[in-house]
Amino acid sequence: MTASPPPDSPVNPQKSRTGLNRILHATGYSLAGLKAGWSEKAFRQEVFLAVILMPAAFFVGQDWVQIGLLGGSVMLVLIVELLNTALESAIDRISPQWHALSKRAKDMGSAAVLLSLLWCFGLWAAALWSRWGGG
Repeated sequence: MTASPPPDSPVNPQKSRTGLNRILHATGYSLAGLKAGWSEKAFRQEVFLAVILMPAAFFVGQDWVQIGLLGGSVMLVLIVELLNTALESAIDRISPQWHALSKRAKDMGSAAVLLSLLWCFGLWAAALWSRWGGG
């Protein structure tokens, strides 16, 4: 039988880090997360789209609010895709077998990605129409 750690000791060494040391380690974990996301085809496609749309936001947006909304909608898609991938990975880690609750969770993650894409598309369509469509 293994002894449990004292109640005040952290389970994860990251929890005991402070200051710049904690920030540096957290940055490393974040970069590892982006690298893991890059292994997903959907995330790579969305990054390629972001490489085009982020600079385009400065051209399409007519003021800083529009530029921020256009760029933010693109970032939202990337964020939701990473969270969906994390959710799917955690579910697969628990059990690779098919289960109705696992399917439900994965479907909801996929729906979140779809909604973020629709939001992004709608916002960009409205901005483009406002800029050049006569709005």
